[in-house]
Amino acid sequence: MNKVNGSAQAQPDSPLQMAFIGCGGMARHHLRQILQQQETTHVRMVCEPSPEAYARFCAVFEEAGVKAPENEPDLERMLTRYGDELDAAFIITPHVLHHSQARACMEAGLDVLLEKPMVMNAEEALDLIDVRNRTGRLMVVAFNGSLSPRIRTAARLLRSGEIGPILNIHGVAWQSWKQGTTNTWRQIPEIAGGGFLFDTGAHMLNTISDLAGEDFVEVAAWLDNRGTPVDILAAVIGRLRSGAMVTMSGCGEAIPSCASDVRIFCSDGILQTGIWGERLLIQRSGQKRLTPVRVPASLGQWQQFTLVRKGEIENPCPPEIGLRMARLWDAIRDSAAQNGQPVQVMRPVLAMAAD
Repeated sequence: MNKVNGSAQAQPDSPLQMAFIGCGGMARHHLRQILQQQETTHVRMVCEPSPEAYARFCAVFEEAGVKAPENEPDLERMLTRYGDELDAAFIITPHVLHHSQARACMEAGLDVLLEKPMVMNAEEALDLIDVRNRTGRLMVVAFNGSLSPRIRTAARLLRSGEIGPILNIHGVAWQSWKQGTTNTWRQIPEIAGGGFLFDTGAHMLNTISDLAGEDFVEVAAWLDNRGTPVDILAAVIGRLRSGAMVTMSGCGEAIPSCASDVRIFCSDGILQTGIWGERLLIQRSGQKRLTPVRVPASLGQWQQFTLVRKGEIENPCPPEIGLRMARLWDAIRDSAAQNGQPVQVMRPVLAMAAD
């Protein structure tokens, strides 16, 4: 293993040495996909302070007949002791920890795949962009949508102009989220940063922003906590720089379910997809119905991250994407605090990347 720019770099034919930061339920979901990619990835270390969570994580390795990695519960110690043996980290922890942990990993020379939402606010997003520029490390935000071949295909269709300019976008997401997150950190504002719209709904905010391909300039929003400390219901309307209109609705108190729908109305066609990129259909002018669009298969976010790292595809979800979503979330909160008063979404000035 060679050292380049201060980090360990796997040889071309050797597996990528990675660390899981966090071992909760979502980490176990990603692990099952990564264990299908052992020819390209080796889970070298784990950083998880909960013995119970680590034990459940190890059980996934046992099911696959693979030896579980060592756990170092303290991130600073893990990076100090094992940083030279690692290429990358996958951070899957409570939202409030994302900024400091991603910063520490990049400064230790690791490339980072960071679970959504990237950070708690736009200020933290700007700081991570600065760290990325200063360290020269790769950072990818693990939004299912932006890393989905279906959303990438949809974005190319929209940018090509073949179905005309975007007129309206409508998105809706629903889940039995309130029931499923009671008595967990996801309903503690200081840790979660928000409720349903900032957790599951973050996929909707990001995917719609990605498909739009331009900035929001004005937003009005209403949030209802439904007797909890965080938002459960949400209604958002917005205007893009081009003048196209956007509506987003979130229901986190639905019957047992978790689903979404996104429609993009253009002058010469309609696209239908989901906030996770779970489908893609198109109806062109003159056609009677939506028809599926074929796209390449994917093994999930980690596979896309490794393709970006090898230079085989462009980074579809850099920290600038996380900044875009953070700015939209900041505007939604500001408007909701003013009972739906429209607010302007100001574009911040980004620092230039270091030479």
